[in-house]
Amino acid sequence: MPADYFRALTGKDRTAAGDQQLGFSLAFVAGATNAGGFLAVKQYTSHMSGVVSAIADQAALGDVALVLSGAGSLISFLLGAVCSTVLVNWGRRRHLNSQYALPLLIEASLLLCFGLLGSHLALWGALFVPAAVALLCFIMGLQNAMVTKLSGAEIRTTHMTGIVTDIGVELGKLFYWNSPWTDTATPSVQANRAKLKVHGTMLGMFLAGGILGAAGFSHIGYAATTPLAALLTALAIVPLIDDLRGRNCRLDL
Repeated sequence: MPADYFRALTGKDRTAAGDQQLGFSLAFVAGATNAGGFLAVKQYTSHMSGVVSAIADQAALGDVALVLSGAGSLISFLLGAVCSTVLVNWGRRRHLNSQYALPLLIEASLLLCFGLLGSHLALWGALFVPAAVALLCFIMGLQNAMVTKLSGAEIRTTHMTGIVTDIGVELGKLFYWNSPWTDTATPSVQANRAKLKVHGTMLGMFLAGGILGAAGFSHIGYAATTPLAALLTALAIVPLIDDLRGRNCRLDL
């Protein structure tokens, strides 16, 4: 049933399969937000490695304005992660079905606001761009922390560095030749094909999201975030309805 499927994705009872399927969906959203956001504000916001490097570069060059801008992005991402963690822990202590859905609903609301108001606020570019960058960084921190908490730090969706590294590790194992003359007491090198498939899919979903996000923003502008907000709401709404109807009451759809 559809309701049971969405409970498995964002409900409090977790499975490895549910974590992976949710991760695929959120990697798509992150890729679309990151690529589309770049066209809007000329900055990638889903990962902080480049931001921290830029802060260091500009600090060395003495450009205080750009240092402050980078620091604002970093702090916004951090605050998003803090907010998500507080929400998840608050939900856990109350045994809510929606403990992981709450950050997604906030993310959906912020993306919707960005999509509906962006074209109007963009007229004040000097104020809009820093605010938009901060908002997108907050959204990505919010999502990344939620997935980290949900999966026990096994899944990341907003940046692909670790994913690509893990793919490389498993490919290295896959192509390694286990010589028959090697000491038989030494275990042979074996690739984790299931892990390789999951990470490959995660990378593919991020890429697909990036392509569609960039294409959507190019054709319809800020409104391209509206379908992303709708997707996040669809993922999160069933556990929330379960909580509203009572802990022991299941929603039958």
